[in-house]
Amino acid sequence: MQTLNTIEEFRKTKAALPGSWGLVPTMGYLHTGHLSLVKRAKAENDLVAVSIFVNPTQFGPNEDLAAYPRDLDQDLRLLESLEVDLVFNPTPEVMYPPNYQTYVTVEHVTKVLEGASRPGHFRGVATVVAKLFNIVGAERAYFGQKDAQQTVVIRRMVKDLNMPIDIIICPTLREADGLAMSSRNTYLDAEHRRAAPVLYRALNAAKEVFDRGERDGDHLRSIMRGVIESEPLAKLDYVSAANATTLQELDPHPAPPPSQTAATGEGVLLSMAVRVGKPRLIDNFLYENGQWLTGEVAYHR
Repeated sequence: MQTLNTIEEFRKTKAALPGSWGLVPTMGYLHTGHLSLVKRAKAENDLVAVSIFVNPTQFGPNEDLAAYPRDLDQDLRLLESLEVDLVFNPTPEVMYPPNYQTYVTVEHVTKVLEGASRPGHFRGVATVVAKLFNIVGAERAYFGQKDAQQTVVIRRMVKDLNMPIDIIICPTLREADGLAMSSRNTYLDAEHRRAAPVLYRALNAAKEVFDRGERDGDHLRSIMRGVIESEPLAKLDYVSAANATTLQELDPHPAPPPSQTAATGEGVLLSMAVRVGKPRLIDNFLYENGQWLTGEVAYHR
């Protein structure tokens, strides 16, 4: 495994390693969820590149850029154990040199949910992902379903800009109690960690009534909101029951029968953002093609 810090040396080194490439973009502080993406990439490509870059342009002025957890040595040990071929670990100055002026803006699907709560976030995400795609030149890129809106934004960008790369979305990995794996979980103290699975319980509560035929968007959102509000340590940012492609909220009235998804047939995304103590946690369940993609539970030894 080689770790490279500049665009020029990365491109030169990659050019000497022919074969199909999979890219796993990360911000580091890797956990089992990240590693599952790497394993999937290794299974489907000749070679794998992982980027580790805490992207400053996707953080707002009051967000946790400086405090974002980092452990590069541990990250590299984990990636070497999986026999990753190349790691791209640039500095902000490499990615955004002096007089940098160009950004990628995806329109409608960035205006709601995380986009409404974190203005400018997806401008930073789309820009850095587009740059990584151009630098690495992989055939496939791997992302986790936990960041549901991010996957929608990236797929929209790739489609609209005719980027020659396949986007592979992999299931959310969860702790044994259902909490979605996230680098931000390290911010949870013991008391708030016990409270954090309330997101999973709220999603399951809405899933249960959906499975019984409920399609009233307001009712689904109300169920999730009620579960979150029953936990004193949780502070709700938003809940959503939306079309999984457009991210438009489902109407407040029953529509399709249980055999269908949304009125457009494009799937339903149940999602939320909740502050539990210091960290702001997000989670989602996706209903698509007649089945739920809720994530996989990982039991640690």
